[in-house]
Amino acid sequence: MKYRIEKDSLGEVKIAEDALWGPQTQRSLENFPIGQDKMPTALLNAILIVKQCAAQANFEAGVLSQSKKDAIISSIKELKKRGDDHFFPLSVFQTGSGTQTNMNVNEVVANWNSRNYPDNVSLHPNDDVNKSQSTNDVFPTSMRIAAVLKIHNELIPAIERLEKEMGKKKEQFQLIKKIGRTHLMDATPLTLGDEFSAYESQLKHSKEVIINSLTHLAELPIGGTAVGNGINAPEGYDQRVVELISQETGYPFTPAENKFEGMATHDSFVATSGALKRLAVALMKMANDIRLLASGPRCGIGELILPANEPGSSIMPGKVNPTQCEALTMVCCQVIGNDTAITTGAMQGHLQLNAFMPLIVKNMIDSIRLLTDAIECFNTRCVAGIVPNLPQIETHLQNSLMLVTALSPHIGYDKAAKIAQHAHTNNLTLKESALQLEYLTAEQFDELIKQ
Repeated sequence: MKYRIEKDSLGEVKIAEDALWGPQTQRSLENFPIGQDKMPTALLNAILIVKQCAAQANFEAGVLSQSKKDAIISSIKELKKRGDDHFFPLSVFQTGSGTQTNMNVNEVVANWNSRNYPDNVSLHPNDDVNKSQSTNDVFPTSMRIAAVLKIHNELIPAIERLEKEMGKKKEQFQLIKKIGRTHLMDATPLTLGDEFSAYESQLKHSKEVIINSLTHLAELPIGGTAVGNGINAPEGYDQRVVELISQETGYPFTPAENKFEGMATHDSFVATSGALKRLAVALMKMANDIRLLASGPRCGIGELILPANEPGSSIMPGKVNPTQCEALTMVCCQVIGNDTAITTGAMQGHLQLNAFMPLIVKNMIDSIRLLTDAIECFNTRCVAGIVPNLPQIETHLQNSLMLVTALSPHIGYDKAAKIAQHAHTNNLTLKESALQLEYLTAEQFDELIKQ
């Protein structure tokens, strides 16, 4: 491999000749060979958006020439179009401010311009691409852009599609009367539609909580530069950059009301991650309910029939498992774990900077992506194909002792309990038990049970 030698403030650095990055990226590659997790693509795209909008705002403020502005913006547009993460190789587990990733982007933009357009004006990674910026405001701004856009553009539509499917099932199953269960024991009847209406409602409320959490997350601290007071940034630059970011992304971002808070803390990520955790909890309930109701097919509850997507066993022929439920619930566990990492990372902000930002954004993006993908799979490969097992539902309904609850207002709780206990002990139907105990006539029993 051929190498080139570049210099930074610490001395000479050997870099692969074809690498677009510079010395700060190279030092990070060598100093942090930790794990296999690289900076999320969504974050890298967000940083490029910030750099593009900052160049335009700097030009309008008169602190960056048009030629340099054009060179920065054209290079960024081409890099975004290529979508090649090979240029951005750094580990998540680096400096907690994300400085090396910010410099990685600065170096790649500058080098892309010089290699592809040697006749263009040259760009300096710090003085031009990073002008009026600090990692300390670029990185938290980019974190927020990446998370908000992925939630708004990908996760929310996925939730809405599953919510709509649950609503369809609610309507389709509304007249199917079945036995309810509390404590995993027989309870009073409801309809299968009633059960699915609860899932629809859970999704609706989870979605609302996530959307509401974006108000704070969409506040961008760009323009705060090093510590929040905006040193080296021209007047009005912060407002203009956020306006341009909103135009570029199509999402109404706002400038942070307090840039010191926006850079030193990430409480907004804690809130949104908590909302994602709530969604995970709701999805866990749905998936567990559905696999319980589908258990069997002959020796379990067996009230639902799930799509048979793949063979379920390498040794038991004909076995089919609730694999979509299993995949979704594993994702839910991971999201809850990610929330713990985000929470512990966010509580580590010290004075004017939180130095756990790569950890926070990695886990946030991971949660959003996993939830989006798992919801889509669960919806299209499981929920959409669920059908009721009507004979089994009717059998359970007729065998349940908890239909005795309908008798209680008329004969009293104690007598109703004796009917149920007598029926269970002697393997009788409720009607047979009531007649043996002489609490009701056959006609009275039939009339009360119908009600």
